Amino acid sequence: MDNLNDIVTILASTVRLGTPLILCAIAGLFSERSGVVDMGLEGKMLGGAFLAASVAYLTGSPWLGLLAAIGFSIAISMLHGYACVTLNGDQVVTGVAINIMIAGFGPTFAFSWFNLGGRTPNLSGGQRFKDITLPLADTLKDVPVIGTIYDGLISGHNILVYVAFAVVPLSWWVLYKTRFGLRLRAVGENPSAVDVAGISVRGMRYQALVINGVLCGIAGAYLSTAHGAGFIRDMSAGKGYLALAALIFGKWKPGPTLAACLLFAFADAVQVRIQGVPLPFIGMVPSSFVQMIPYVLTVLVLAGFVGKSVGPKAAGIPYVKER
Repeated sequence: MDNLNDIVTILASTVRLGTPLILCAIAGLFSERSGVVDMGLEGKMLGGAFLAASVAYLTGSPWLGLLAAIGFSIAISMLHGYACVTLNGDQVVTGVAINIMIAGFGPTFAFSWFNLGGRTPNLSGGQRFKDITLPLADTLKDVPVIGTIYDGLISGHNILVYVAFAVVPLSWWVLYKTRFGLRLRAVGENPSAVDVAGISVRGMRYQALVINGVLCGIAGAYLSTAHGAGFIRDMSAGKGYLALAALIFGKWKPGPTLAACLLFAFADAVQVRIQGVPLPFIGMVPSSFVQMIPYVLTVLVLAGFVGKSVGPKAAGIPYVKER
C-alpha cells in the first residue's frame, strides 16, 4: 500500500507540473496549425504569471488576476501577429524578442510596484485558486486502491488543472470536427488555396493567436496563483520551451502532445522526489544534476524523434497575397 501511495503521489505531482505544459503546448498547437510559429510561449506565460499575481494581490481575487493574465497574453499575441502576419516578419526572431522583453518586464515592474527585489508579495487565502475536493472523495478515501487513486490523484486539484485537461479533448473537437478547425488546418497547410476560397488567411491566423493568448494567460495564472503563491523572477523555468518540444514530439496533435507533456512532467516530478536521496549503486547525486533530468530527456526525445515529425507545411512562412 505504501508503494501505491508513493506512485499516486508522483502521478499527482506529474498532473500539477504538467498543467502549464499542456496549456502552452495546446496554445502553440493552434498557432502553428494556422502557420504561425510561436517561440514566445515562455514570455507570454511569464508575463501572465506576473499580471495574475499582481492583480490577485491588489484586488484579492485570483479570477481578476486570471483575466489580467489572459488580457496581457492576448495583447502580446496580437503584437506577435502584427509583426509576423501583417508585416510578414520573421516569426522565430519575433518570438525570441518577446521572450527577452518579458523576461525583464515582470521583475522591473514588480520592483517598481512592490519594492521586493523583483517579486510580488506572497499570496494567501482567497488570493489563490484553492484545491477542489470532488464528490465522494472523502467517502471513498479509505477504499483500497480505488479510493487512494480517486482521492489522491483525481481529486484535490485546483480548477485550472481540470481546465487544462478539458482543453485537450475540446481542442481535438475544434480542430477536427468544426468548420473553424478545418479552415485553421487548411491555412497552415495551403494558405493560397484558402485565400482563393475567399477565406481571410490573416483573419484565421489572428483568431488562432487569440486562442493562443488565452491558453498562455491561463498557464501563467496557474504558475503564480494556483501552483505557486506569487511571482518570482524566471518562475516559468523554460516550461514554454518544453511545451514546444512536447508539441513537436506530439506531431502537432492534441492527444500525443498531452502524452509528451505528461512524460516531461513525470521526469520533473521524479527529479523533485529523488533530490537528496541516495540512489542504488550510485549514491548521492548533486541536486544540480538531478534538476537536469527533464531537460536532458527533452533533448534525447527531440534528437530521437524530431526527424520523424513533420509540422504544418506553411508554418513559419509569411503569406503574401498575390495581386
